[in-house]
Order: sequence, then structure tokens, then C-alpha cells
Amino acid sequence: MNVKEFIEGIHYVGVNDRTTSRFEALWPLPSGVTYNSYIVTGTNKTALIDGVEISACEKLRDHIKTVLGDKAPDYLVINHMEPDHTGSIKVLRSFYPEMTIVGNAKTLEMVKGFYGIENNLLKVADGNIIDLGGMSLRFTLTPMVHWPETMMTYVKEKSVLFSGDAFGCFGALTGGITDSETDTEQFIPEMYRYYSNIVGKYGVFVQKALAKLSSIKLDYICPTHGPVWHDEIARVTAIYDSLSKYEAETGVVIVYGSMYGNTEEMAEVIASRLAENGIKKIRIHNASYSHLSYILSDIFRYKGLIIGAPTYSNTLFPPIEALLQAIKTREIKNRVTASFGSCTWAPQSVKRINAVLEEARLFNGDIASPQAKQAPDATAINDCKTLADAVAARLLNSSPHT
Repeated sequence: MNVKEFIEGIHYVGVNDRTTSRFEALWPLPSGVTYNSYIVTGTNKTALIDGVEISACEKLRDHIKTVLGDKAPDYLVINHMEPDHTGSIKVLRSFYPEMTIVGNAKTLEMVKGFYGIENNLLKVADGNIIDLGGMSLRFTLTPMVHWPETMMTYVKEKSVLFSGDAFGCFGALTGGITDSETDTEQFIPEMYRYYSNIVGKYGVFVQKALAKLSSIKLDYICPTHGPVWHDEIARVTAIYDSLSKYEAETGVVIVYGSMYGNTEEMAEVIASRLAENGIKKIRIHNASYSHLSYILSDIFRYKGLIIGAPTYSNTLFPPIEALLQAIKTREIKNRVTASFGSCTWAPQSVKRINAVLEEARLFNGDIASPQAKQAPDATAINDCKTLADAVAARLLNSSPHT
């Protein structure tokens, strides 16, 4: 049972989910995920901060009873309305009919829209405070991190921030609750993947949220997914700052599609040449086998992006088309990009890749795009090496974020 008082007056009462295979029915969860919920206890009132997914509702009630016994929480604070945190609201309200649901105006609209609840609601605005008695909840609106109603809740007396999805990650907890009692190295890659898959489009809004938080003392950050951050607050806030600025490490992601191995051969030549040029961090994805979730995570992490594909039905190989649209949706910026492709008779793939990169404002037109007709010949192989040389030179002559 994941119940722990990690700081006086504040309990973790969240749950692990090791059975759901896809987050939002899209993103793989090989190590599961948490739905984090917390109880803040004052001398006069108590508040449950965020709920859980509907299937975990009974576990949450058991955890609440462990802390409060038969007493009901006075408040349920909703920092984010996505149903992985609010699916339990109707059942919780049946357990605790006198519990007041707290949210901002957009939150309460969604409470009605999702769950039909219109009574015993408390609307809060940016900067409003609820006094629990020796513990106060101060609300900071952080819209579009990553829904329009998202907000964060701060307990000044303990310097604790309940951050919603911000600073969260995939992965179920492995016994420990806080970063000081668990191996966080398993969660850091999953923070990159969570940000790139879920939050990535909203970098400008993340920056606004970070600016709002810059003046407050933070001893604990309590997200809705993953561990509670304490020792590593500087590290995780730096990751979010960097990702939301679309900064990246010196490295190259090569993503290719290949039906019969010809485009794959070009990708291998490019990778080998990049290594000869001194690029060590090279991540290669066959788009037919690597899940989009992991490809996007690497694209957010590394500055170079090289995409290759064959022509397919006079257009682009479908997994690469899907990748390009995902890149465009997330409004990724500040990358060194290049493309390559192959065909049997209709050289359309490179045209399509470059067109979408141009729409996304990621096209580097000064780097030529190698193309192979049927199998890559000596000219195509040499052109692949030239592409790699140009990308490496651009990366190594820039001022990389590492």
C-alpha cells in the first residue's frame, strides 16, 4: 500500500498501475504508471489533492481511510481534469457527499461536462488561498500545461508544490515515494518521453509557468505521475526548462522506413559517417518497429534529425508520414535536419519529407537530400556521406546544449 507521510501533515496516497498497456490509448507503458494523490492535513480542514483513474478508486479510498479513518476530506482539489486523475470523482463524491470540489472556472465547466456534477463546488482564481489551519493552499493557474484548465497548488508552510502533470514521468513507483528513497535514473528517460509525448507542443506555456514559479521556495515537487521530487528538484526543473525552450544535446536521431533494405542501407552509411565525424550520440529508429513514443523522445533530446523513407504508392512510406505529422503537431524547433530517400520509379519521398519539414519550419535547404533509384549506387552512397558531413559540421560548429 503506497501511503506515506513524507513531510509532516502531507501524505502520499497515490496508486501504481502496472496493467494498463497504453497511456491515453497511445503511449506504451512497459514499466507502468502512477496516479498520484495527496492529503494535506491542517488543524481545521483536510484536502485531497488530485484523484486517480476510475479503476483505482477503491484503492484510493482505502488509502484515504488509512490517513483519515472514517473522516471525509473537506476538499478535493483538481489541478488537472484529464480522466486519469478525475475518473474517480463521481465515486469519490458518493463516498464523501459533503466533500467540496475545488477548481478554477474552466475546471468546474469540465467537472460538469465530464461527470454532470454541479453542486458543492468552489471556484478559485489565480492567487486565491484556502486556509486549512496552519496549512494553506495557494492556487497558481498554469493554462495549457497541458490542458486549458491546468493549475498548481502550493503549500507555503512546507514549501511543497503540487504540480499536476508538470515534472511527471511514466513508470510505476518501485517502493519508494520520494526521489531520495528510490533510483531515479529509471525515471529520467521516462520524463523525457512523457514530456515529448504529452506536453511537447506547449513549450511557450511551460516557460510561462516556470516564470510564475521562479520566486517561490521549493522543497518538494509533487506531480501527478512519477516520484515526489526533493533532492533532484534542480535537475528536473532544468530538464523542463531546456525541453520547453526546444534546446537539445549534441547528437543525431536517424529515423527511416525501409521495405526491402535499400533505405536502411543509406541510413547505416549516414550513421557510420557521423561517427567518423565525431558524433557519439546517434540514435537510429526503424519507424516500422520503434514506437512513435520513443522516437519523439529522442527527437526532443537531440539536436540533429535525419529522416529517410522510400516512395510508397507515389507518396511517402506511411510510418514516416505519421512521424512527420507528430513532429509538426508538437511544433519542434531549433533542429539541424536533413532527409534521404529511395524509390523504384517515382522519386516522391524526399519531396514529401522536405515539404512537411518546411511546413514545420524545420527544413535546412542547404543540406542536399540523397536519393537512390532501386538500390543505392556509388553516387547515392557518396551523397549520404556528404549529408552526414554537413550535419556533423553544423552540429559541432554550433554552441550545443549538453
